[in-house]
Amino acid sequence: MDELFASLDALAAEDLAPLFGPALLERLGPLLAAQNRLAAEVARTVRACEVSGAAEVDGLKTMGSWLRGHGHLAVAEAARVVRTGRALAHLPALAAACAAGHVTGEQAGLIARVAEPEALALAAGQGVELAVVDTVLTGVALTAPCADVAKAVHHYLDRLDADGPEPDPTEGRRLALTKHADGSITGRFDLDVVGGERLQAALESLVQAGRCAADERTRAQRLADALVQLCDNQLAAGSLPTLRGHKPQVLVTVGIEDLVDPATGRGAAGLGFGAAISAARARWLACDGQVTRIVMGPGGVPLEHGRTVRLFPAHVRRAAEVRDGGCVFAGCAAPTWWCDVHHLLAWIDGGATDLANAALLCERHHTKVHHGFRVERRPDGRWRTRRPDGTEIRTGPGRTGPPLATAA
Repeated sequence: MDELFASLDALAAEDLAPLFGPALLERLGPLLAAQNRLAAEVARTVRACEVSGAAEVDGLKTMGSWLRGHGHLAVAEAARVVRTGRALAHLPALAAACAAGHVTGEQAGLIARVAEPEALALAAGQGVELAVVDTVLTGVALTAPCADVAKAVHHYLDRLDADGPEPDPTEGRRLALTKHADGSITGRFDLDVVGGERLQAALESLVQAGRCAADERTRAQRLADALVQLCDNQLAAGSLPTLRGHKPQVLVTVGIEDLVDPATGRGAAGLGFGAAISAARARWLACDGQVTRIVMGPGGVPLEHGRTVRLFPAHVRRAAEVRDGGCVFAGCAAPTWWCDVHHLLAWIDGGATDLANAALLCERHHTKVHHGFRVERRPDGRWRTRRPDGTEIRTGPGRTGPPLATAA
């Protein structure tokens, strides 16, 4: 181990700046092979720990829980390592390829499914030679990407239990969310084929409906925006189950001093699930929200609880929907039910809550407007959109290249 760490220290000390494409790729290849070999050793050691009950030394029952708690692995990754370690004892061809660094840990985890107890029992009952399966699937892993390995394993398991009962698709569904220190969220999910098809259909409808001129978002960004929009639509519809007598909603708590201060005010407001956001973000969320005034006394005790007031009443929103017909940001075709009602002059700055001071904006473009972009309604009733530098975003025939701009 000392020699291994010394070698890693030497690698980390190398200056990569003088290297360029080919040289960097030549360096990367052996590193990936070393990573694969280390993954194989980790899996082999985890299996030895499991057999000897090593987790009990630290007061834990399983190596999965040890990897999560002591190794800080995610639930799915810890399960994959444990599964791989168990499988390598039954799959010598795979074990050899892993030890040589030719197969990734993820590929090994996929193939390991064929060595789980249920699959082994089915194979033995049908006279399937596991050595042949081991050789074939390892060969796929040596020459094909991870997605192809997953297909090959799925095909084998499907044929192995072709006449078995139809599995419950909900049993394999998983959704794990991890909240970071700044309140942002990353996650991982696993869906069966029908559940995945439903998700893709819902997201794709929003992705295609939300496409607009000069949209430079990546595919991943468009899908993420669609997911947020899907949640926003459901929350706005009011059809979700109630929580302790209240409809689910985004709850924001912010001090009046921070709310009226025009500065950004980072970390000034709190959300219902514990995240902190800036006062500027809180003002944006309040554009089309409900406001409740609570007067706090010494020790954080509420002294007065005012009436909840919706900033834009329903009749003003309906009028804005009829007038605007959807998001007014240049090039956007988002429908009215995607949109918030935005104050052209912020309500906290004295802007009136009436139709003349209202504009419909979808969630993404509402964010843009609160980050420097500007929408304005001309006397002829047409909307104009300007960038933070004051230039106008223009769309239409002949605008297929970079957007033309006119001075503000």
